[in-house]
Amino acid sequence: MDAQSRGRADNIDPADQWVFNPNTGEYEMRLAPSAPQSPVPGPRRRAPRNAGGAPRGRTAAPERAPGRGGRGEGREVPPQRSRRRGSEPEPPPGRRGRRTGNAKGKAKAKKVLLWTGGTMAFVLVAASAAGYFYIEHLNDNITSVSDDGASTGGFRSDRAINILLIGTDKRTGKGNEGYGDKGSVGHADTNILLHVSKDRSNATALSIPRDLIVDVPDCRTRQADGTDKVIPGTDGVRFNTSLGQDGRTASCTMRTVTELTGVKPDDFMIADFNAVKTLSTAVGGVDVCLKHPVDDKSSHLKLPAGKSTVEGEQALAFVRTRHSVGFGGDLSRIELQQQFLSSLMRKLKANDTLTSPSKMLKLADAGTKALTVDDKLKDIGKLKDLGLELGKLDLKNLTFTKVPVVDNPAEKVPTTVVLNDSQAPEVFDAIKNDVSFTAVKKKKEKQKKDAAADRLKGSKADASEVRVRIMNGGAAGGSAQDVLEWLQNSEGVLKSENAGNAPAPLDKTTLEYAPDQADQARRLADIMGLPGSALKPGESVTNAQGLPTMSLTLGKDFKGAGESLTAPTKAPDVEKSTADKEQCAS
Repeated sequence: MDAQSRGRADNIDPADQWVFNPNTGEYEMRLAPSAPQSPVPGPRRRAPRNAGGAPRGRTAAPERAPGRGGRGEGREVPPQRSRRRGSEPEPPPGRRGRRTGNAKGKAKAKKVLLWTGGTMAFVLVAASAAGYFYIEHLNDNITSVSDDGASTGGFRSDRAINILLIGTDKRTGKGNEGYGDKGSVGHADTNILLHVSKDRSNATALSIPRDLIVDVPDCRTRQADGTDKVIPGTDGVRFNTSLGQDGRTASCTMRTVTELTGVKPDDFMIADFNAVKTLSTAVGGVDVCLKHPVDDKSSHLKLPAGKSTVEGEQALAFVRTRHSVGFGGDLSRIELQQQFLSSLMRKLKANDTLTSPSKMLKLADAGTKALTVDDKLKDIGKLKDLGLELGKLDLKNLTFTKVPVVDNPAEKVPTTVVLNDSQAPEVFDAIKNDVSFTAVKKKKEKQKKDAAADRLKGSKADASEVRVRIMNGGAAGGSAQDVLEWLQNSEGVLKSENAGNAPAPLDKTTLEYAPDQADQARRLADIMGLPGSALKPGESVTNAQGLPTMSLTLGKDFKGAGESLTAPTKAPDVEKSTADKEQCAS
């Protein structure tokens, strides 16, 4: 490399060498050579790297087009052209390939939406995903802790995703000493269970109040010295004590969420005060709205009525405020936090943050420094994958809601809340069964559900004619015997038998039957509350008396004898908002 080109490369911000290519929908390296170069492929060589970690410009051999992970795919390209996908040919020399304005706009919008998807995780996922070309530096930023076996083992692209987002009140870092309890160990003060549907058409962000009375289960945690310790659970305590109290880690909060909702999180992410300040500043401020002016001495928030833009300390004050809004409690603060996150996502989708390499690097750096994740998410590549999954969402189908609660009747002056026993189970069931809280058109899914429902239509045999063997395929121990006794003693299904454990565990309870047993299957489904999807037309088996018998396998979803397994098809009517709508807090 000659001195002139070397000096020019040294004076260029590495981030500015990465440009958004609307033809491919990806960020690509654009280099300026010091002399004309032949488009004829040359030898493969690894590009030298500058201090910022991005490949520097070279003046000799032309470069290879990078693949998805930054490795060359063996195709040489002339300099000064945007790199393309390996399967797309280069235009003739002297002529740059182009698309119509419509295609260009669609490609750009699609890419922006992909990156924007990660904003749900306090924008941390998106920030991390956006900077995947800055991998080594970002990996060093990430802090991870063990999930202690409390998760599913990490999210997967072929199933619904459940991420637990935790905002702590830990006062570490410069400028945070004046907030609240200086000695806080970091409790779970802001908690959102983010459920993303299996088909990625919708998502639900369920806020869990910090003052909700729950039972915190026993929790095995990995200590700093590498040993394991079981922290005893406590009943009837605030949800926020599931983290920090008695040495509890985020895995304890995970276990508490599982016991409370029946939904087992795949991963968790933790953000403290610094995350809100850093990320709101990195995006240039977040637009918020208040119906009334606020001057809160506790949170230090002072804003007029109407729209304002907050960042840094003011953004933190906004999400902490509770005394001056609504009823002055944690439930009112949840409304502010949901408004803040929705606005943050809309801003990222609408402005140029996601198409500016330098801004993206700044956001990625800020996000990963503010991020603590479970050990299944500690790699930037995994975070990028999660961001891309979340990026498939449309903001209009991202619903914010909260666990339905009522004031604690045990307190004369309520300071805590308890579950609303009529509404909360319906919300939990909707999430467990992947039911959308917004109207999403899914033609193929509807056709599948209609086909399953058709299996329940038709005549039903008498209970005394139903012949079935019962196996345990993942339910609680003794469930097969419990169902047998209930069917025989309460429901008149006398031709039933306990066949022990199933050959393999099942997630869902199933009933397999031969075509000529369809009327028996419909009767048993009616008795047990089985959905049409649980009925599996197939073959019968022969029992000890040599008679054809249906096979009922109790899966992990089995709740108990007499409890219906029919999943909800519609979400309950609860207070909610969607991320695409502007809200003004009262």
